[in-house]
Amino acid sequence: MRLLELSRRNGRYDIVHHPPLPDILRRPSADEPDQIWEARPHWRRPHLSPGEHQVTALDVNGAYLSALQTHLPLGRLEHSTGDRYDTKRAGVHLIMPPNWPHDNVLPNPLGPRDEPGPLWVTEPTLRLLLRLSTRHGLCELPRIHESYTSGCTEHLLVKFRNLLRDARQQALEASDDLTREYVKAMYAKLVSTLGESNANRDLCRPDWMHLIRSQSFANLWMKAHKAHQAGLDVVQVSGTDELHVTGDWCAVFTAGHGLSELKAKETYTLHGNA
Repeated sequence: MRLLELSRRNGRYDIVHHPPLPDILRRPSADEPDQIWEARPHWRRPHLSPGEHQVTALDVNGAYLSALQTHLPLGRLEHSTGDRYDTKRAGVHLIMPPNWPHDNVLPNPLGPRDEPGPLWVTEPTLRLLLRLSTRHGLCELPRIHESYTSGCTEHLLVKFRNLLRDARQQALEASDDLTREYVKAMYAKLVSTLGESNANRDLCRPDWMHLIRSQSFANLWMKAHKAHQAGLDVVQVSGTDELHVTGDWCAVFTAGHGLSELKAKETYTLHGNA
């Protein structure tokens, strides 16, 4: 938190550290989550073409660190109703999910949700659905029922992100595994304690926690889409950083340990069943 405050000096935006929370962002109990759906992926391709396939399991570097650059609400979340969307605001939205007819080749961007009907999603998930609808024509527009939003910026945590990115890169170049793991622990701890946590009394923004997590999932989904568009078969998408593909992945992505790069964890063989 001290590093975050140092990175915020002379910042352009004032933030509310402990805003009043709508009920949907409050945990009913210590053992129960709130109502926000983060769209965490857990998908495996149901069928591959007949024959033998070499699959590469790819790892996304610093998924949560990259996701710190996302549209974050600055102040108290204000309630609104109706199917209206303002790109200058961010928060959480109750939507009717669009149908997803591509599950045989790409995971549903909403993740493995079995329950029908409306659900509360975050800004990154809604922006991903809108992009897939308007730019790629992959689904219908999601219908918004109501929202809790505030004025936002995509650059609120960018200085903090860049400080950790540079420290991580320096540690990689120096083969300093201790520093690299320490940096990883710093941003992971920040994200995990942004909500209603006894480990962080300085900041209580469960909306930020959900948005950052969802942004990492949306980033992973877009990498799967990029692989699919390039002609690779997407075999598995799961967690925050796991993407399994067939084909020459190095022709699509840059191999390495940087934030914009992917690294191969393992290769294995699958036999097609359809």
